Amino acid sequence: MNWTATSCIQKPLLLHPLFKHLKLSYGMSDLVKQSFLRPALQRTYSARTLSFLPKTKTHSMCRLSIPCASYSSDTKNINSSNIDHVAETDEYDKKRTHFGFQTVLEDEKVDKVYEVFKNVADKYDLMNDVMSAGIHRLWKDELIRHLAPHGDMKLLDMAGGTGDIAFRYLNYSNSTQSAGADYREVTVCDINEHMLKVGEQRAAQQGITRGINWLHANAECLPIEDNSYDAYTIAFGIRNCTHIEKVLSEAYRVLKPGGRFLCLEFSQVRNSLLRELYDQYSFQVIPVMGHVIAQDWHSYQYLVESIRKFPNQETFAQWILKAGFSEVTVTDMTLGAVALHSGFKLL
Repeated sequence: MNWTATSCIQKPLLLHPLFKHLKLSYGMSDLVKQSFLRPALQRTYSARTLSFLPKTKTHSMCRLSIPCASYSSDTKNINSSNIDHVAETDEYDKKRTHFGFQTVLEDEKVDKVYEVFKNVADKYDLMNDVMSAGIHRLWKDELIRHLAPHGDMKLLDMAGGTGDIAFRYLNYSNSTQSAGADYREVTVCDINEHMLKVGEQRAAQQGITRGINWLHANAECLPIEDNSYDAYTIAFGIRNCTHIEKVLSEAYRVLKPGGRFLCLEFSQVRNSLLRELYDQYSFQVIPVMGHVIAQDWHSYQYLVESIRKFPNQETFAQWILKAGFSEVTVTDMTLGAVALHSGFKLL
């Protein structure tokens, strides 16, 4: 492949105090726990020889909902002479994509993903705890540690409906800001209003009323002006989008020069034997948990399948480079089951 890479081993991530709070004692030795929690390997990618891929401002209010603008770059004029022909267009001529392991029309995927997260919204955080034994909290803490909020940073947290990243960002900011400093701000954006509703309820329960805005919008066509944010995060959301290249393009557009993109997402376990064990757990256990705890087998079956359809660490890094980002790095966590991709908008 036409890309260059350098790699370096990072220091092990020390066991997080959350382990004590969650009482995660599952018989794991300290060595096993460290191997599950540390960001084991970071890779840096260069766009120098990459060539294989084809080429409204938010307001400070509780909730802003703006329709998505059309992204069609192939608009055709339809007159009375060709309306009948258009109406008779074969469904198979329309663009298709995947929904888990199913092949569906692109518009159909949007509706199906919406229904999945509508169904799981109320139990989303509980299921994350159960499925990952609480380790998802440590992955998200590591994202915030990489982001290292500073000054009066403005963050856009995409697909962040339930507020997990936003609350961590504000808590980190409050604990590190000096008295009298400008307040940091986060906008939580999600295409699913049910997820946003859960996030707003959690914010109210935690007494968070300042520094957070809620935006109902599509990641593929954001109602946000260019160069608006200092950082853009998306955790476990980008694989559910229909056109990932548009999501990356929009992330690049709304970031200020010097802004940072961080994506936390399930990825590929690098060891083949461990990957087989992970697959067995994913397909045999997680849907059953979804049925028992959330009374929803099918949504969690889709979530497991969607992970397998998402590109591996190296391929996704190349997509990020193609969107225009520089200094792209990948940090593996939990043996590669999860990866943190980082990139900067330099111009």
